[in-house]
Amino acid sequence: VYVPRILCLGPSGGSSREEQREEQREDLASQLLLLAPLEWLLLGEEPASGLHLLQENNQPSPLCGHVFKVGEPTYSCRECAADPTCVLCMKCFLGSIHKEHRYRMTTSGGGGFCDCGDAEAWKKGPYCQQHRHPPTDRDDPVSVLPADMVARGVSIFSILLKYAVDMLTWDQEDQLPAGLEPLNTSRQSKPLRVQVMHSSVVAHQCFALRALSWLGQIIQYSDGLRRVLCEVGLQRGPEGEYSSLVDKLMLNDSKMWKGARNIYHQLLMNSLLMDLKYKKIFAIQFAKNYRRLQTDFMEDDHERVVSVTSLSVQLFTVPTMARMLMVEENLMTTIIKTFVDHLRHRDLQGRFQFDRYTAQQAFKFGRVQSLIGDLKYILISRPSEWSDQLRLKFLEGLDAFLELLKCMQGMDPVVRQVGQHIEMEPEWEAAFTLQMKLTHIISMIQEWCSTDEHVLIEAYRKCLSALSHCHSGLPDGEQPISLSVAGHCVETFRYQVSQDKVSIHLPVCRLLAGLHVLLSRTEVASRFPEQLPLGELSPPLLIELPLRCLVLCAQVHAGMWRRNGFSLINQIYYYHNVKCRVEMFDKDMIMLQAGASMMDPNHFLMIVLSRFELFHIFSSADCRKRYRDTHKDVVQQNNTLMEEMLHLIIMVVGERYVSGVGQVESFDEVRREIIHQLSIRPMAHSELVKALPENGNKETGLERVIDSVASFKKPGVTGRGLYELRPEWNKHFNLYFHHFSRADQSKAEEAQRKLRRQNGEDTALPPPSPPLLCPLFGSLVNLLQCDVLLAVEGAVLQWAVEPSGGGWTESMLQRVLHLVGVALLEEEQQLESSSRDDDVTFNYTCKITRPGEAPSTSGSVLALLESLQNAPHLEVHKDMITWILKVSDEIFSLQTLRDKDKAERKRKAEMARLRREKIMAQMSEMQKHFINENKELFQQSLEELEASTSAASTCVAQVCVGPRRVGGAEHRQLVTCILCQEEQEVRGQGRAMVLAAFIQRSTVLSKNRRRNLPDPERHDPLFMNPDLSLGIHTASCGHIMHATCWQRYFEAVQLKEQRRQQRLRGHTSYDVENGEFLCPLCECLSNTVIPLLPHTHTPDYRVDHPSLEAWLKMTNQQITAIHSAHRKPAEPAVPDGFKVDFTPQNLFSSSVKEMITTFSMSTYKVGLKVNPNEQDQRVPVLSWSTCAYTIQSIERLLMEEDKPLFGSLPCRQDDCLSSLTRFSSACWTAAPPTTVQSHFIRLLAALVPDSRVENTLSILDIDMFHLLVSKSVYSMNLDQSGQRVVDSAHLHILHLVTVAHLVQILLTSTTEEVCMDQDSSASEEEELTCRLYNTLRKHLGSVLPEVTSGWQLFRCVKAGCLPFLRATALFFHYLNSTAPPADLLVAGPGQWEALCSYLDLPSNLLQLHQNQHTLLEPLIHRWCCHPVVRQTLQVDGVIVRFPRESNRLIQLPEDYSILINQASSFTCPRSGGDKSRAPTLCLVCGSMLCSQSYCCQTEVDGEDVGACTAHTFTCGAGLGLFLRVRESQVLFVAGKTKGCFYPPPYLDDYGETDQGLKRGNPLHLCAERYRKIERLWRQHGIAEVIGHAQEANQTLVAIDWQHL
Repeated sequence: VYVPRILCLGPSGGSSREEQREEQREDLASQLLLLAPLEWLLLGEEPASGLHLLQENNQPSPLCGHVFKVGEPTYSCRECAADPTCVLCMKCFLGSIHKEHRYRMTTSGGGGFCDCGDAEAWKKGPYCQQHRHPPTDRDDPVSVLPADMVARGVSIFSILLKYAVDMLTWDQEDQLPAGLEPLNTSRQSKPLRVQVMHSSVVAHQCFALRALSWLGQIIQYSDGLRRVLCEVGLQRGPEGEYSSLVDKLMLNDSKMWKGARNIYHQLLMNSLLMDLKYKKIFAIQFAKNYRRLQTDFMEDDHERVVSVTSLSVQLFTVPTMARMLMVEENLMTTIIKTFVDHLRHRDLQGRFQFDRYTAQQAFKFGRVQSLIGDLKYILISRPSEWSDQLRLKFLEGLDAFLELLKCMQGMDPVVRQVGQHIEMEPEWEAAFTLQMKLTHIISMIQEWCSTDEHVLIEAYRKCLSALSHCHSGLPDGEQPISLSVAGHCVETFRYQVSQDKVSIHLPVCRLLAGLHVLLSRTEVASRFPEQLPLGELSPPLLIELPLRCLVLCAQVHAGMWRRNGFSLINQIYYYHNVKCRVEMFDKDMIMLQAGASMMDPNHFLMIVLSRFELFHIFSSADCRKRYRDTHKDVVQQNNTLMEEMLHLIIMVVGERYVSGVGQVESFDEVRREIIHQLSIRPMAHSELVKALPENGNKETGLERVIDSVASFKKPGVTGRGLYELRPEWNKHFNLYFHHFSRADQSKAEEAQRKLRRQNGEDTALPPPSPPLLCPLFGSLVNLLQCDVLLAVEGAVLQWAVEPSGGGWTESMLQRVLHLVGVALLEEEQQLESSSRDDDVTFNYTCKITRPGEAPSTSGSVLALLESLQNAPHLEVHKDMITWILKVSDEIFSLQTLRDKDKAERKRKAEMARLRREKIMAQMSEMQKHFINENKELFQQSLEELEASTSAASTCVAQVCVGPRRVGGAEHRQLVTCILCQEEQEVRGQGRAMVLAAFIQRSTVLSKNRRRNLPDPERHDPLFMNPDLSLGIHTASCGHIMHATCWQRYFEAVQLKEQRRQQRLRGHTSYDVENGEFLCPLCECLSNTVIPLLPHTHTPDYRVDHPSLEAWLKMTNQQITAIHSAHRKPAEPAVPDGFKVDFTPQNLFSSSVKEMITTFSMSTYKVGLKVNPNEQDQRVPVLSWSTCAYTIQSIERLLMEEDKPLFGSLPCRQDDCLSSLTRFSSACWTAAPPTTVQSHFIRLLAALVPDSRVENTLSILDIDMFHLLVSKSVYSMNLDQSGQRVVDSAHLHILHLVTVAHLVQILLTSTTEEVCMDQDSSASEEEELTCRLYNTLRKHLGSVLPEVTSGWQLFRCVKAGCLPFLRATALFFHYLNSTAPPADLLVAGPGQWEALCSYLDLPSNLLQLHQNQHTLLEPLIHRWCCHPVVRQTLQVDGVIVRFPRESNRLIQLPEDYSILINQASSFTCPRSGGDKSRAPTLCLVCGSMLCSQSYCCQTEVDGEDVGACTAHTFTCGAGLGLFLRVRESQVLFVAGKTKGCFYPPPYLDDYGETDQGLKRGNPLHLCAERYRKIERLWRQHGIAEVIGHAQEANQTLVAIDWQHL
């Protein structure tokens, strides 16, 4: 045998790249040497054309069969799917009718496949547009193929498949099967299961897998070949049954490794499961092997996803197949018996015993639960017609199931601890896990029974005998006792819950209760009473166990079981919890109702009293006499038990909303649940879904009902949509609704009383009128009028009359009143529904009017109520008593009273109307009177208003810059320190005051995200590039402190941080080492403080101001002087009054100076990411850089939100900008003069070329606003004659920079030629624009295109210049404190002219160029001739166009599933094509990242960080916004240690987010919420949000944000 030497080289010691190459080589070799010949042989021709031909002749399968990848979206239609496992892939879903229905969207765990085309999976619409209904006369696909190809196919497939099966199930690691060449090597001894396998064995196994994959690919081309393969695989081998190749694979599944399993499971799915004929045969084999497969799985060490047993979901959920397997292979019984066999731990009575599980057993218990899932699949769709075989096998399965329930009946019994607390908490979770898993199955079995009368009767019999079998094992019945109360007597036995064993698990009883209700619902009980074993029922025995369970709950509430620890409290919690209650608490209730309806009501109540251990209280001859107990705790316990018992009676009589107990439908049941949930408070859809029990199909029935009882309120930008109960349903509220917890009950009571008070009604909460009972439960009403209950009611009322003696509570009275109310309503209903002559059997009213019998001669129940009506200590219940008396009166005179009442009401209404009219008339009279009296007041205020508006319009034009500027009013600035509460004036020479501030690097305005971050040591920040790729933003919360107070506070924070124990790790929300702290008042994240500086002085109008030319000349002389001073000590020619080494007078006190340095250092440290260094020349540069950047970002924000430039900023931003601007104008005082001078020289050289400065930048590489701010600031330093000349310097600098900006705009403008009918006479503006543009073309030649339309150029200039002018206006406004003109305080037209006049510029900016033409021409020439300009414009570098468009977050798709689909096809960029576990989308640039996994961790500053954190450093300067696609949550990251989750902008139809995609409702983009996230980002508020989130959520388990 020739075996090519491939696939058997182990990994060489070479590099990973070599390994990859080796892998590719092997792939190619195995394709060429091994697989290609097979294709030739099979097809008999060139493979490519042969396969194409096959595909053309193939009739495509109607099944889709797309196998899901991990994380791929799957869709299930909630209206049409046969069960929740029926899903569609995205492609089929979008082409199906289901996308218009209510559907559920989930992400796949991988491994299932799309059910499109499977008619049994869908009630309607099984086919999408691609997969069509197959023609009925479809030929056998094998017959379409040429016969010789079929023959070749059979032989190739059988040889290959046999080879693959032999190799994969081969268990000797050092020799090969016969026929493959033999080898000899020595065996290794192996202590662990480490196998050293011979490389050729491994090579053969690898090829076996390749071969299987190849088979899977080939059969995709032709259904005929698929059939051939199926036949080969399922053919019996020579060894008889279980010997086919597929059987061998299945039975050896647990011996294979993961990769092998995946590949052959995929093959089974592509072949057997896609062909309906063979799917059936395979299912039968699977069912035959079921026991062995499951037993293997128990021992297996892999997850279920990669076990062959997980294929059950593909087979058992097909209804016809499930029935067939049930009948032919007795599958139901097999599954249940396998399950019971694996749970071997039992106690002496044969019950399951879960205590003290070893880890091994717990693991096994987890595995066994998958069997319950399989059972659920079989039962999930109930049969519409039954065959005799099916009945037989189902009942056989039911027998097995009852055996399982018998093992659960009474498990985990508890005994009350007295004296000392329990030592070890007993194991309780396993039993409840089992109960929860079985809940749906028990419900499904009842549903199956309800569809066939014969099955129902048989099931009832079997269940009853199982129950009596359980009862026979009870060690009760020893001491019979007889009880008597109120003239009745009953025999029972002695049993006390508080002393004997009691268990909460009674599944057999509960199943019987469920079947009993079905007898009533299907009316089998009334039609075939002779077939039912109703005579064998002993009602006292039926109620015994459920009653004990309810008494246990009551005693736990009464605090009698405190010493039994938490395990019991948890059990009681789950007993009532929505997950379990349907088959636990609800069924116990039904059992009590069934028992009570078959017993004498007095006997029933006496047994209840006895089990509640309250019998002694009522057993004396005169039961109204108060029973005295000295022990205070016992009195309290008895009171609680009494309340619980009365509550139980209310539930037994009143809970009729179960179809079969009361005459209602399931619709009414769900509606009532919703009404009572919404009575507590308005709720979101998800809360309501959680509060309702799900059925096996994960449906609650909520959607059918909700709109009829509630109205939906949409959410705003935060919060979620809420349902509110419609007011007309409030009358259905029942205070003693059986599913209320105690907390719910008190909340609901409070809410309802409040509502009634608001509506001006009384606060009584009477019981709603109950629905009618079904005949089988009809006698329940007699409980209400039986003597024992009347005696109890009388006693409680009697105690309430004389409340002094204790042993009585208001809750008790409230419950009694409720019971009386229910009885009266019942009687009223009977009176109204009965005709004249009928006797009404229910005569409660005549019983409550009888006085008490001797020896107590106290009054009747009614008399007691009347005496209680005005008792001062029962004010709360007064309304309820009044209501009861009213109803009883109504009953006494149903007719006469009704008419009288009507007349009375009418009269009252008429009187009320008259009174209202009279009051209204009086009020309007008074109003008139008031206005007449105060006429002149009204007149005056109007006149004042007019005067003030006219005054405003006549004032002088406001100018904020230059010699003509208007100074701010000289007012003293008084501020208060938030720490010491002292007031202080802001003065340059006074004590320093500071604002808490936060500085961060920012790329929000960046126009070039590809630019790398600068190297901090060598980066020169003097000029900002117009792409603003990295700025420094400063924000403040606006809270002011003394510098000294702040320093003390910060030192305290540092000390606290040092003292913090190491184990708690650092504070997460701020990092003290980086100078961070929280503002002491608002806890806003801050990392520095800005000093507050005083206003600039009012300008001096007497000075004559130089012209631009003179100013440039003077400045030039000064610069020359500085240059020569730097070169030689000789005295140079200096202009008058200018000293090179001039030191300006001291403007600031030392404390203010210190704060100026502090803030400068912070910007330096954060902006460059370097350690503080006061000597660095770049320190002052960054201070004005942050000022300029902050102003620019705020101007963009105002522009985006259409707000006016002035007057709309919140005061925190206003304060921040004013202190920043003044600070930047003073920061040079903290730097050495030489540094400042050299900076100024370089700045000026950028616009006024200077041969002494090398490497000047081109005009296209400078952001003009940054340049303006920096030059304005430095011109203050060069001026030695005080404030005077500064103003003209500012104006000249502004003119220069503006012209440079105009040139910048024209150079980068892109104007499309638009032919518009322009007026032939161009305006002056257009003419000047064209003139300047042509000047530029003259210098640059053909680089600039020719433009004829001056109108368009001017429009371009105007738009491009606006942001610059707005930012400039903000800067000078804050610098010189000039009040803004009225036009800039409103958004709207007229902005341009107002801006220009405010900045003292001509409204046609091009006049600047025109007026100084001779001076500016040479400058413009030099700007254009800079080599970089031509290069940038020609080579299409990154050209920044003006106005720069504001950045936005990326556009997200409207439908969330599009994102999920993108994410599921995203593979991790580093681990060769593997799916990413947590694909995460950057919202700033749109990159998809592989987050939260080791494969994509990178090193940043010597620390391993995840993909998201690493990405933030390149994309957002350390700040990032991401959307985690699989979790549907937004992630904010700042730096390495800070992050938080934020609600996503995707909402379902109910206005809720679905973080974690747990609910699966379709999600759509909410534009407002996304805008809110975008606004946060633009406002630089992300870091603040993270700070607040981390401060609020200080859990001990911190999330490692850097690893995401």
